[in-house]
Amino acid sequence: MHNQHIKTPLPGPKAQALLARDAAVVSPSYPRDYPFVMSHGRGTEAWDVDGNRFLDFMAGIAVCSTGHAHPAVVRAVQEAAGKFLHISSDYWHENMVGLAERLARLAPVGEPAMSFLCQSGTEAVEAALKLARYVSGRQRFIAFLGSFHGRTMGSLALTSSKYTQQKGFAPTMPGVTHVPYPNPYRPLFAGGDQGQATLDYIRMLFDRNLPASEVAAIVVEPIQGEGGYLVPPDGFLAGLRALCDEHGILLMCDEVQSGIGRTGRMFACEHWGVRPDIVTSAKGLGSGLPIGAVIAKKRVMEQWKRGAHGNTYGGNPITCAAAIATLDLVASEFMANAARTGEYFMYRLRELQRDFPCIGEVRGKGLMIGMELIENDAARTPARALCDRLVTRAFHNGLLLLTCGVSTVRFMPPLSVSVAEIDEAIGLLRGSLAEALQNKDG
Repeated sequence: MHNQHIKTPLPGPKAQALLARDAAVVSPSYPRDYPFVMSHGRGTEAWDVDGNRFLDFMAGIAVCSTGHAHPAVVRAVQEAAGKFLHISSDYWHENMVGLAERLARLAPVGEPAMSFLCQSGTEAVEAALKLARYVSGRQRFIAFLGSFHGRTMGSLALTSSKYTQQKGFAPTMPGVTHVPYPNPYRPLFAGGDQGQATLDYIRMLFDRNLPASEVAAIVVEPIQGEGGYLVPPDGFLAGLRALCDEHGILLMCDEVQSGIGRTGRMFACEHWGVRPDIVTSAKGLGSGLPIGAVIAKKRVMEQWKRGAHGNTYGGNPITCAAAIATLDLVASEFMANAARTGEYFMYRLRELQRDFPCIGEVRGKGLMIGMELIENDAARTPARALCDRLVTRAFHNGLLLLTCGVSTVRFMPPLSVSVAEIDEAIGLLRGSLAEALQNKDG
């Protein structure tokens, strides 16, 4: 298909030159999917160095929550940078305290909350693991197959969305037991409610293999991200909460990808009215600046003694300013926009599904939407190669996407996305899918 906004073959000459420079000096470990070399962006639009314009429906992996270079966020960053760049978390300043106050008001824990600020999702998860061990006196954790919690040694021990993340790094942190994440579209357990089946499986482990009295926390993504944008059955998270309460286990919700308005609520766990003990946040919190947070019930976090955990850059004035501006925008307009436009987007994707039998399921909440592709058979075999071809064709046609799970395309545009931009994306997606089915490689 032809998109008038794509003016050169991709990658263009300037992009090719930068790719060559990169190959000589940058680690090859980055999992890059296609050769997009960004020049600048505004809102949902992004331009490469050759002047080609793209619709960005991956938003830096759900990071650019307010769109690229939102004026209010840029202004907040500039104002903060003009005062001072760093003081360290050994001291105090307005932006750090102000952000923690804001997070305490927004925290989905149902009681007074405190925050620990850091730079990334994996660092937030590491801090949360340490907090859970510290306050519980227990060593073990339960995590879910398909989960992604980060790549440092503690969070990597929880991560199980792709074996390549683990390969070559054993042993990671010991003490983690993985259990199935409920997937109604691909049921692992025979019978009905997959959420209840998973809860029963955990109970069986408690009887036979895993002493509940040694489990510090159950760590769960309220909507699983890298594992396939899986929305759990109603009742599952509440069942986990009840299980934790029964055995004195902390419930830790990893909201790094699903939080900060992404699903149409500030945190995804709020869709089910579940109140975790600990929440991790990052990605969309800073609109692109590196920031993470552990938000916990005050009665949990206040047990940390001086020096029990810390970091140099936590509460950085620039990133805190970006986060405060982001939360203002999300709370005032973009969270509601995510709910509204997300519903419309799902409707348009299900229209597309009627024309393309290879679209097995469309699922999600707000602007955290997955479209699972399948082969033309009764087994719903994942169409892994088609999924990869689609993302490549979409890039060449001017639409930036990413995959997750085995064969799911995920849609995570900025929360500011418009209906018109969704319509444009649907047109590009339709043409790209038709090309991918014709086995055209780009």
